Formats: sequence, C-alpha cells, structure tokens
Amino acid sequence: MQAVVLAAGKGTRLRPLTDDKPKGMVEVDGKPLITHCFDQLIELGADELIVVVGYMKEQIIDHYGDAYEGVPITYTHQREQNGLAHALLTVEEHVDDDFMLILGDNVFQANLKDVVRRQREERADAAFLVEEVPWEEASRYGVCDTNQYGEITDVVEKPEDPPSNLVMTGFYTFSPAIFHACHLVQPSNRDEYEISDAIDLLIQSGRTIDAIGLDGWRIDVGYPEDRDEAERRLQGDDADEDTGTVVESDA
Repeated sequence: MQAVVLAAGKGTRLRPLTDDKPKGMVEVDGKPLITHCFDQLIELGADELIVVVGYMKEQIIDHYGDAYEGVPITYTHQREQNGLAHALLTVEEHVDDDFMLILGDNVFQANLKDVVRRQREERADAAFLVEEVPWEEASRYGVCDTNQYGEITDVVEKPEDPPSNLVMTGFYTFSPAIFHACHLVQPSNRDEYEISDAIDLLIQSGRTIDAIGLDGWRIDVGYPEDRDEAERRLQGDDADEDTGTVVESDA
C-alpha cells in the first residue's frame, strides 16, 4: 500500500523551533518528525512514500533523497498551504489504489494496524483513528458522529458547538474516491479546503467511512510543549519496554 505524508507546513506555532527549518524536520527524541512517520508507515507495509512538501522543501528533499530504508520516495509540491484537501490533490496522479495518509506533525504509539486492516477488508471506502477528547477541546479538531456500527455519519471541522467529543486524529486510509471529493470541496470559513469536508462528501454520496477507536496515544506537535510531551512519552515507552512493564495510556 502506498503512503502519503503531509509535510508542507511552516509550523508558525512551533517557533522558535521552526525559525530555520520546516515543521517536519523538528526533532523529537533525536529524529525528525517525518522520520517517525516513515518508520511507522514502513512497519505498516508501505511500499512507496509520497511526501507533500512546501515550506523550505529543499531541507526535506536533501535529507531523505529518493528513498528511505529502501522504500522509494516521491515528492509533490503544495505551493500554497490552502488546507489538507488541497494538499492531497497534489498526489492524485501518483496514487494507484487504496493508500495510507498521515499528518507529518503527529507522533503515534497506537493501533494504526487496525485502520489498515479495516481498509483491506474492502468493506469501507475510508477508515481512520478517532479519539475522545475533553468537550472543551473538541472545537480544535474535526469532530465526528458515528452510528451503532462504528461508521462515520457526520464530520465537521472545528465547530463552535461540537456535536460530540469524538475527533479525527492524523492517520487515515482512503480509496481513490477521496480525490473526486477533494475536487468538489469549497473553501471553508477559514478559506481552506478541508479534508473533513471531503470526507463528508463521501458520506453524503453513500460511501462507508469506518471509525477505529484510538488504543494508545498520539501527540499533535503544534507547539514546543507538544514536542516535549512527545519526547517524554517516547522515552517513557522505551524505558518500559526495556523493563518489560506495560505503559498505561492517558490519552
């Protein structure tokens, strides 16, 4: 399965860590964020990595070249950061079949395999990890509603009055149908082309989108303190693996 990494952002909220580098090259526990993404995607069976670059793209291209751990890399360029659906359309001509999508500023220690497994069952057109967050934080994310079968019935991006506290994380699987939906998306009130709007169009067209509950943890590295928290968690996991104890998630 091909894998797409979105890594075009400037990371303005991560300053000063991004004063001289793109967001994806910020190091967490001794490795750039993108490297964490690559390692997980290859473990999940990625046979090609497609990386959407933009801000300071040369640093990413020079660092990784045309392959990582023997897996070929293709780069596409998002010239303006106009939202995730806009970024996704830059890879359309390179994607042949179902694919994985990860946001390049997320660090996961979670059940990503469950999402890939669900996509390979060929009963869904998309699947992604979701997690419950405190109600007061839900408006920061794409918020989901589900039915009794765990299928997504509605998605709304950063709502003022969230319909639930179940939110999308930064890992998805899609069929190529997502590209047609991205072409139909209109700019949001943030003047961006939102991936949540594309997913909602899939739902409205009768396609099945499955929600997989997060088992483990993830950190969206948006601020310097998020980088520090991701490092703490990763180092804690490493220490507990060495001693054979089990890490309890507080996600």
